[in-house]
Amino acid sequence: MLRFAFYGRVSTEDQQDPEASRNWQRARARALIDRHGKLVAEFFDVGQSRSIPWKRRPEAARLLEAMREPGRGFDVVVIGEPQRAFYGNQYGLTFPVFIHYGVELWVPEVGGAVDPESEAHDLVMSVFGGMSKGERNRIKIRVRSAMAAQAAVEGRFLGGRPPYGYRLADAGPHPNPAKAADGKRLHRLEPDSVAARVVRRIFAEYLGGRGLFAIAEGLTRDGVPSPSAHDPGRNRHRSGIAWPKGAVRVILSNPRYTGRQVWNKQRKDEVLINVDDVALGHETRMRWNARDKWIFSDDIVHEPLIDADTFQRAQDILGARGAGRTTRERHRTRHRYVLRGLVHCGLCGRRMQGQQSREVLFYRCRFPSEYGLANKVEHPRNVYLAERDLLAPLDAWLSRCFMPHRLADTIEDLYRAQPDEHDDLEALAARRVVEEADRALARHRAALEAGADPQLVTRWMAETQARRADALVKARPAARPPKLTRDEIRRLADGLGDVRQTLINADPADKAEVYRQLGLRLVYYPGKRTVRAETNLDPHSWGYGTCPRGDLNPHALYGH
Repeated sequence: MLRFAFYGRVSTEDQQDPEASRNWQRARARALIDRHGKLVAEFFDVGQSRSIPWKRRPEAARLLEAMREPGRGFDVVVIGEPQRAFYGNQYGLTFPVFIHYGVELWVPEVGGAVDPESEAHDLVMSVFGGMSKGERNRIKIRVRSAMAAQAAVEGRFLGGRPPYGYRLADAGPHPNPAKAADGKRLHRLEPDSVAARVVRRIFAEYLGGRGLFAIAEGLTRDGVPSPSAHDPGRNRHRSGIAWPKGAVRVILSNPRYTGRQVWNKQRKDEVLINVDDVALGHETRMRWNARDKWIFSDDIVHEPLIDADTFQRAQDILGARGAGRTTRERHRTRHRYVLRGLVHCGLCGRRMQGQQSREVLFYRCRFPSEYGLANKVEHPRNVYLAERDLLAPLDAWLSRCFMPHRLADTIEDLYRAQPDEHDDLEALAARRVVEEADRALARHRAALEAGADPQLVTRWMAETQARRADALVKARPAARPPKLTRDEIRRLADGLGDVRQTLINADPADKAEVYRQLGLRLVYYPGKRTVRAETNLDPHSWGYGTCPRGDLNPHALYGH
């Protein structure tokens, strides 16, 4: 009797029921293998797009890893439907791994095991991969076409945050009965009485001859909250202490202030993660579309803040000011900034950006070039901090945590920082979704008993049950490795040897990950040539903990 491992996959993007999908895929697999053996293992990916390659799907990657083990416990992998498992050329990239480890692949479409010597089998499996890719592309085309029509013909607001100057208002129940039953409603834009006046002021001043920076300076001087300060709840990553000239330009370029809905300003591009390893697949990048690709509503669908003529004159000026510039081709070079996103300017609080000069990596803050200074922030035109001047004292400070007289405290901190089972925030959120779905199902049953259309209510219940099943899978506590004991942590620390030298010799990418896992935050004070370093091992918070401070002089001592 053969021992089979079952593999399946379901995506929840179109609200499929994970449990129902798993059941019918397993049923197809069982029907194929009933007389030949039994299922002894299962690998089932939930919420993973078919376009994601096997090594990036959690359960598929676990299956590939299990095949490496001589005592894996199964001889054959059976798949309920090849379109669910393979997309595009994934079969051609994955099946050689099965052959290498001597594991057979069974699929219903060939009536059993895929024969690696059979051209017919290879053709059939390749066709199913192509069909899977074609199906996904057709869905994308249908969805995008529908959204384009909704924006152009209906002028529907299709989601996202409202532009500065507007806020969201209720526009009635959702036209899809199932979504309406779940409480979803349409929204429209309506003027924000405070911010709308600022938008009109920006257009008036710009048409009056003032530049972007002068407008930003004037707004800051008059105490007008910047967009991030106006809505701090959704802009926690920004300080909001002044108006940036970039925000002024975005407002002047936004056609939605004329009262028309606009969609398709950006698109999602799938780009190779690694051109030298195409098997890793693609990742999604947001990119701007050319203006002729934007979709405008046929009619004015919300109250305009400015008229179309005013907006067009502003565009003419913006275009004319850049007309004399010559463009040049830019070559992007990837540099490994070890402290990317971790270094902050002590004067304005902004994250410092990476900058290379003569093969030396710096972190730079250009606050005066981007923001109005009328808030009296004293800030040099440019603040620079060389990475090489910071890494050596930083590594020396971190290594002191592993010195004999401090090792016991460090081990205790590391032990306590390990997450417990109840720390799974995603599972907690999913359990709330399950509870809400249970309440929705109760409402659906009450509507059915009250005489509502049985077909309509049944559809509502099916969609709610699908959402509940998806959340139920996520509500299960994630499998975590067992917590390390204090003795195990001590043995690991002893195995590191000279921690400072280990950090110095580490690969930049590995070192960056170490700093990230430590919750490292660095604040640079240029006047004092001093960096304040904070580490925090709590995975659910940031910015609290011990706050050592040290001078950039590598011989200066770091305190606790």
